[in-house]
Amino acid sequence: MDVVFRELKENHYLFFDILSKEWQDEIVPYWNDYKASSKIYVIVENDNIIGGGIVFSIAPPDISYYKNEAQTWFGKGYLYLGFIWIAEDRRNHNLGSFWLDELKNLFPKQKYWLMIEDDRLHGFYQRNGFVLNKTICHEKHAEWLYSFKPSTL
Repeated sequence: MDVVFRELKENHYLFFDILSKEWQDEIVPYWNDYKASSKIYVIVENDNIIGGGIVFSIAPPDISYYKNEAQTWFGKGYLYLGFIWIAEDRRNHNLGSFWLDELKNLFPKQKYWLMIEDDRLHGFYQRNGFVLNKTICHEKHAEWLYSFKPSTL
């Protein structure tokens, strides 16, 4: 696997274009409000973006109904990981773990938190060092809040 992890500093739409339509609708219209406080990190293979995610220092639009919860985590020095995506034809090749590991290596003392809606992702995040902190019910569905704290802290 000859892939590269890097920050996408320009033309953020190269990342947005690989996201599902639903996720594009959740972030693209609001990106101008968030780009100054966020960074996109991508996985590139043969000059093609095949995965990535966004690191937010303020609550992104897809969790706006958790603003108080978000402020608590940001206040503790955690950054929010959102829109973590691997191209469907590249899944099950450990690229999600690769993305998380590279981010952790780049910022070894940084703490992170995230929310998941898909209960099939519990094992993935737990294998990658995240701890389930709570279940939050919103309208008729549940979401799970996970956090990561480096062992060096």
